[in-house]
Amino acid sequence: MTKKEKAIFTLIPPEDFKAFFGIDDREDKIIRFCLESSTFAIEQYCKRRFLRKKHSERFEYIHDLFLPLREYPVIKVRCEGELSVRLEMRNWERLDSEFYRVIPDCGSNMNFPYSIELSPALRRFRRLTAIKAVYWAGYTHNKIPTDLKAACYELAAWNMSRYKGRGIGMTGNVRKDGERFELAMPENVKSLLEAYRRKTI
Repeated sequence: MTKKEKAIFTLIPPEDFKAFFGIDDREDKIIRFCLESSTFAIEQYCKRRFLRKKHSERFEYIHDLFLPLREYPVIKVRCEGELSVRLEMRNWERLDSEFYRVIPDCGSNMNFPYSIELSPALRRFRRLTAIKAVYWAGYTHNKIPTDLKAACYELAAWNMSRYKGRGIGMTGNVRKDGERFELAMPENVKSLLEAYRRKTI
């Protein structure tokens, strides 16, 4: 994958899509539009972010030792921002790795939520008011699950067909970069995505 392709917000590279469907370079603009809009629609439908990205979350400290992270799978927590704590009337300070762990282990690529488990020793910090986690989560391009890629192939091809027939953009009327795209999707794509949908109560 080239640097240009890495910058595209898509679960599958345009070159792979063109090779699979036998499409030539003259359709690059439409292909990029359909891949990006399909990836965005998949994330909206699943209520998750799938591509690798840096996230930051702030938790009020109420003596709970488990902090559920919103995005997953978690690749790395101890990065540039690291895990930080804020004591009353003080700035953010780094929390040493001996005071927390990530469960399951970072980088396991598992498709379920992750949590930070804090050490009980933190309960002795009377003035601890908040914890900030800065972490990387999501799938790298070479580790995207097969069924997730298949869903993107199917949806992008469906949208491309509808786009050429000018049927795209009728449901939801959502805009991205000034263009309309379809948030609805066929049942076979929904079936592929069922295991990846964020479960809400």
